[in-house]
Order: sequence, then structure tokens, then C-alpha cells
Amino acid sequence: MTPYKDFHRQWIAGEWCEGHSGTSRANSDPYTDEVLVEIPQASLEDLDAAYRAAQAAQPEWEAKLPSERSAVLERLAGIVEARKDDIVDWLIHESGSTRRKATLEWGLVLGLIKYNIGTTYGLQGSLLPADIPGKEGRAYRKPVGVVGMISPWNWPLQLTARTLIPALALGNAVVVKPASDTPVTGGLLFAKLLEEAGLSKGLVSVVVGRGSEIGDAFVSHPIPRVMSFTGSTPVGRGIARQAADAEIIKHVDLELGGNGPFVVLGDADVDRAVDAAIFGKFLHQGQICMAINRIIVEDSLHDAFVERFVARAERLAVGDPRQEETIIGPIINDKQLDTLKRKIADAQAEGAHMQVGGEAQGRVLPPHVFTGVDQSMSLAREEIFGPIAPILRARDADDAIHMANDTEYGLSAALFTGDVERGVQLARRIEAGMVHVNDQPVNDLPNNPFGGEKNSGLGRFNGDWSVAAFTTDQWVSVQHQPRSYPTDEA
Repeated sequence: MTPYKDFHRQWIAGEWCEGHSGTSRANSDPYTDEVLVEIPQASLEDLDAAYRAAQAAQPEWEAKLPSERSAVLERLAGIVEARKDDIVDWLIHESGSTRRKATLEWGLVLGLIKYNIGTTYGLQGSLLPADIPGKEGRAYRKPVGVVGMISPWNWPLQLTARTLIPALALGNAVVVKPASDTPVTGGLLFAKLLEEAGLSKGLVSVVVGRGSEIGDAFVSHPIPRVMSFTGSTPVGRGIARQAADAEIIKHVDLELGGNGPFVVLGDADVDRAVDAAIFGKFLHQGQICMAINRIIVEDSLHDAFVERFVARAERLAVGDPRQEETIIGPIINDKQLDTLKRKIADAQAEGAHMQVGGEAQGRVLPPHVFTGVDQSMSLAREEIFGPIAPILRARDADDAIHMANDTEYGLSAALFTGDVERGVQLARRIEAGMVHVNDQPVNDLPNNPFGGEKNSGLGRFNGDWSVAAFTTDQWVSVQHQPRSYPTDEA
């Protein structure tokens, strides 16, 4: 099987073509700085062509039998399985994923595709009673038509698939704008996979372009009815405003920033809690929206937890993401690395105690662990998005829950305890869209609702929630017998 290599072109309206903006952007491996591909960027005209092709192709796709749409996804699943090594290598080289993380991401995408083979049967309606003689109410569920999606760089394949696959399964067309750092794994790779699976031309386009040139138009274009975005809260706010101000108002699904608490109560199994915290904090260098941002430990267990967590963090393998043993690989780019260096300097200036640290080697930042952190410090209040772990001390369980909720965000959280039912009751008090008892917060299952509260977003992904996100309901009533009206003559 020949590896996928040629990614210097756009996938628009079912054709591989060069972007027409007149500018190009080089895409590099964040660990080696090797240029992987240079892509001529898309123009506004390219974007318009992608949306118009999607609009033209979608009705025929919607009209296909569910089994016909399922067959495409079944072929896609087989191709993704067969091309595992190719996909994993691209994730390592483009997004800086360690081999373990890239393999995990590949598996999640394969599972998502397999789950959504059945979603093609999700356009289910209902019959509704009415208090009018002879009246029958019918609720029909229909695809929205065209979905626009902007994908992030941190889990590019998975977070593109999370919108792309269920939207297609339900009969929609999709136009993807991948992040500038991951145009291949966030979009163009899927174009190759779907082309190989035999998807009809025009149903999916991947438009690679600078946000400053096509970003506003991508959101405000009159054709897409839903805009799906995963990324930062400030950018998400802007997209929500643009969607509301567009010529045709759009529904938005937003998965935004997080400040995930990892709460460890005094009765928790400390070794299990440390194992989970290491994974949930340092997977993909902490560059995950639902990663642990703050570790909050009840006073009676604080010192024992810190001792074991520090010992584990010091032993983590750091460096080349291609090596199987590596846990922490490169930060995605220099801008993000500079931001993390400032956070470390600010933490020290604010009085936090650095228990584990070290200088960056290239873009590889070793794990940093801080104790003596309180809720007023920037490490506790801001999303970190890197391998920096602040540990906070709580007086008791109530104090820990209060600290967990003391944030503008509410995406994912976790809580460790020896009493599961008590843990569930406390979990329900945490203001987050997802809370995991006796586990870490990096969980994404295709049949469970994924999304946040407060400034962490709007809507939910996965399962029945994706069906709701990418379809619309139409009420059709049928009057089976003549109806009398108040205006009828006596």
C-alpha cells in the first residue's frame, strides 16, 4: 500500500487543486524542523467554490439509503485500519504527537467511524398527539445541509472526525478548515481517506488558508447552517458573534478552553490517583483541552501525593516522539513554547515552589511540577496547555469542590475517592460538562456526551447529541377530517 505523501494541494469540490491566494505556508515537524509540505493557501474564491460544491452534492447524498451511506463508512474504517502506520507517522511528524499518543488517537478515530456506521439510521421522527379533532402531528428529522468546521492542532485527526463522520453519516456535506499547524492530519489526510473510500465528489472539501484571509468568510458564508469549532474561548466567542451576525444565522457547536480540576480526596488510593494524574496531565505534553490543569489534593493526603507524583514526573521519558518510550515530546510551535516559559516564570515570581523543572531542549519542555499554588496564582486561573502541573492543597472535600468550581471554565474534571457513591454526589456538584470518578479527565467515547459548561463551550458532541447537532426538526401536520374554525358561519 503506497503511503500518502502528496499534500501540497487543496481538496475542493472533489478535485486536488492549488490554492489561489498567491501565498504559501510551509508546514514543519515541530521536533526536527523538517519541512513536511508547502501548501499554496486558499483564496476567498476557493472557499466559495468549496461551499457551493457541498451545497450541490448534498441532496443526492441525503437521498441515499442509510445502508449506502453506511457502506462508505465501512470502507473508510477498513482503510483507516489498513493505513494505521501511515496515519500514526503523520500525527507524530506534523502534530508532535508521541508514538503512544498518535496510536491512541488513531484507535479513537477508528472506533468513532465504526460507531457511526449505525448513525446513518439516526434520522428518526415521531408522531405527536394533538388537541384538534382529526389532526395528526409528524416530526421529521432532516440533515441541516452543509456543515462548516474549524479543527484544532492538538488532536487534529480525532477532533476533525468528531464532526466530519457523524455529519456525513446523517446526510450532510462538510467543508473543513484545518488549523494552520496541522493541515494534513486535520483535514487533507481525511480527504485522501474519503477519496479512497469512494465518497461522492463535492461532499467534503478541505480548505487550507490563513485565518486572516478566509477565516471570517468561512464562518459568515451564507451556505453552511452549522458551524463546528474546537479551540480557544476568545476565538470561539468571535465565531459565535459572526454566526449570529451572518446573513443567515447559524447554529454553533463550540468546544472551547478548559481549566480542568483533578480532585484527590483524603480517602483515595494514592497510587491509583498518581497513575491517573500523570497520564491526564502529561499526555501529549498537556496540550489537550480536557487535560488536568489543576491538581487539588485534600490536606490529609497532600504530602504523600506530592512525594509520589514528583517521583513519577522526574522519571518520565522526554524527547524524540518517534521513540516508543517517549512520554513528553515537542510543543507544537515556538509561540506556544514562549507562552509556557512565561507561565513558569510567572509562577516562580508569584511564590509557587518548583519541585520538578528544567530547560527546554529545542521545543521539548520537560515536566514541571509546582506546589504551594493557591487560587489567586496564574497557574490556577489560566489554561496551561503544556507539561506544567500545579498542585493545590484543600482543607476538606467541600473546600476542594469550591476550588474546582472557582473558574470561568467548565469542560472536564476528575475526582478520586475511596467511596464511589460519595464521589458521584460530589462530582454532580462540580460545574463541568464531564466529570470522571476514579479516573483522569482525558476521556472521549463515541456514544457519550462531550462538551462543557460556562466559558468552555456550547452544545455536545458524540452519540445522540451529534444527531441533534447536525440535524434539524420539521413539524408537518396532517388534517385528516374537515376542521371547524371560529370564523366559520353558523
